[in-house]
Amino acid sequence: MNVATPAHTTNFLLSVEGLTVSFDGFKAVDDLSFYVDPDEIRVIIGPNGAGKTTVLDLICGRTRASGGSVRFKGAELLTMREDQIVHAGVGRKFQNPSIYEDLTVFENLELSFPRGWSVFGALAFKRAPDVVDRIGEVAETIFLADLLGEKAGLLSHGQKQWLEIGMLLIQDPELMMLDEPVAGMSVAERKKTAELLNRIIAGRSMIIIEHDMGFVKDIAHKVTVLHQGKILSEGSMEKVQADPRVVEVYLGH
Repeated sequence: MNVATPAHTTNFLLSVEGLTVSFDGFKAVDDLSFYVDPDEIRVIIGPNGAGKTTVLDLICGRTRASGGSVRFKGAELLTMREDQIVHAGVGRKFQNPSIYEDLTVFENLELSFPRGWSVFGALAFKRAPDVVDRIGEVAETIFLADLLGEKAGLLSHGQKQWLEIGMLLIQDPELMMLDEPVAGMSVAERKKTAELLNRIIAGRSMIIIEHDMGFVKDIAHKVTVLHQGKILSEGSMEKVQADPRVVEVYLGH
């Protein structure tokens, strides 16, 4: 199938076209195309097994596509390794927080600072004033400024989620991908997370997978509904909520 490419494709931060992956003959993602603008929060929703997490795995290089194209700022990601995709400016947060629980909040953020990524960078890496200042800024943003000396393992579930968002944020990616960032959070924590994401969107875009419709309403610029690896509906939250197909296969449950 030929994918119709919008005339202004070059203006998109991310262009996904004809993306397909098969596992033992089953198409988990099937000829998927969507486009993400700069400074856009795109939320992907859909029933379990719709292919949502697989889409993020394909974009970040964790899973290899069977076909299609994923272009980030015009560069083809499907030919890159995972580390190259990170260096290109794409950051990914997984469903369960992957933080260093024995280290402090400060040390988790420090380890994520991009200057220490290369071997030579790590050897030369010093706790320079600009690093300390940046860690302080990020900690303030993620509501953890008063907990920089706290062991990460002692944080609440919601605070661990914020820390991992901070570990991405300190790398300053132009595209952040978050998989169910408010799962397991209290209502108050979900509200604060929406506030956080709305505050850090300037200068970057996000793709977020989420099931909490109240949270989606608070953050989404555009919603993509996946079903069986294909787009069922796309547009504003109001548009997809009013789509009878979405109600039938997802929201009605």
